[in-house]
Amino acid sequence: MNKNELVAAVAEKAGLTKADAASAVDAVFETVQGELKSGGDIRLAGFGSFTVSRREATTGRNPSTGAAVDIPARNVPKFTPGKGLKDAVNS
Repeated sequence: MNKNELVAAVAEKAGLTKADAASAVDAVFETVQGELKSGGDIRLAGFGSFTVSRREATTGRNPSTGAAVDIPARNVPKFTPGKGLKDAVNS
């Protein structure tokens, strides 16, 4: 499912126009992004949690040349599914 399909599904389920649903979906994405960017996390009971995890700097290898490559430290977004989502997917 891509973003357009998600917007169409939200519009149908919520009884909204596609424009209103697109605004709602965009607002959710922007809110999640903003909260994670500021170092916070988002917990949705029964769905899951969005958090930021820190990856420390490491040294890797270029697979074609075997040369050492420095991989810088960075923050990465992480999603952990909740029990409700896991149960829905596995039933």
